[in-house]
Amino acid sequence: MTASFRMPAEWFEHESCLMAWPTRPDLWGDVLDTVKGEYANVARAIAEFEPVTMVAPPGWGADARERCGDDVTVVELPLDDSWFRDSAPLFVLDGSGRRAGVDFRFNAWGGKHAPFDADDRISGLLLEHLAIERVHSDLILEGGAITVDGEGTLITTEQCLLHPNRNPGMQREGIEAELKARLGVTKVIWLPYGGLLDTETDGHVDGVCAFAGPGKVVVSLPDDPAHPDYARMRANRAVLEVTSDAQGRPLEIVDIPQTAFSDIAGGEVEVSYLNYYIANGGVVVPVAGVPQDEAALEVIATAYPGRKVVGVKAPAIAYGGGGVHCITQQIPAARPTA
Repeated sequence: MTASFRMPAEWFEHESCLMAWPTRPDLWGDVLDTVKGEYANVARAIAEFEPVTMVAPPGWGADARERCGDDVTVVELPLDDSWFRDSAPLFVLDGSGRRAGVDFRFNAWGGKHAPFDADDRISGLLLEHLAIERVHSDLILEGGAITVDGEGTLITTEQCLLHPNRNPGMQREGIEAELKARLGVTKVIWLPYGGLLDTETDGHVDGVCAFAGPGKVVVSLPDDPAHPDYARMRANRAVLEVTSDAQGRPLEIVDIPQTAFSDIAGGEVEVSYLNYYIANGGVVVPVAGVPQDEAALEVIATAYPGRKVVGVKAPAIAYGGGGVHCITQQIPAARPTA
């Protein structure tokens, strides 16, 4: 694979969206039925903007079809879990629009769930199913650990990518070199922190910040001093304030000060507004059904002018450790990037 390939930004035109059907009983427990409804609602919301393919484990396709409806395509492939941001391929394009999928290794966020061998293989199976060129990497990497601007810049967190349960034989320089080689980036911005309570992913960046355009970053910045990430997110923002992107531009920062918590399964979970999916012409955002949802959606709408912003209730998805971004993976359209 040559350096001419580059991972496009998430707002680049999509051919379709990939999702995976939730079935793992040891993860979901009593909320399994609820979370299936939330996954289906996310799929239906995205299908208003672009085609959606839902991958279900063998024998679960009929369940997914019944809940998701006729506008969502369902295919059956072996799966362990349902977090395609992390286990599906990361797609790259060259300047002429030639497309490939990078098949990074997956170890269930440092071995937190077993088995995970089917999810480690799913990228290759998907690329074969889609007839898209496969590019292998030995790096353990989840898509939720990075955000890119499509112009050479990648943001990640030290908390996640340098965690010893991911790539213990690699130092920061080696990880950065592999990101540059496989994703076509030229500058990696390392933020110190992910979410303190994000013990499931060890601090994915998609709970911290997201590129919203060239030189523009949306940042989670809780306004409540009692929030566990109040100081941590401000430390991250301080790094972004003095950092330029790969093109030498200072970063415009859009803050999301709102936070939302929801009660589910006898406990409380945080629903991250930042964990949204950028679709063709839209943004699908997880919400908690609380008053601050509306203000957060307005902030996101200002960051993505011209796109319709849609909120989908997702407390059960948050219970499992993620949000709308975590359960989706875009397939960019095969067209020239410049």
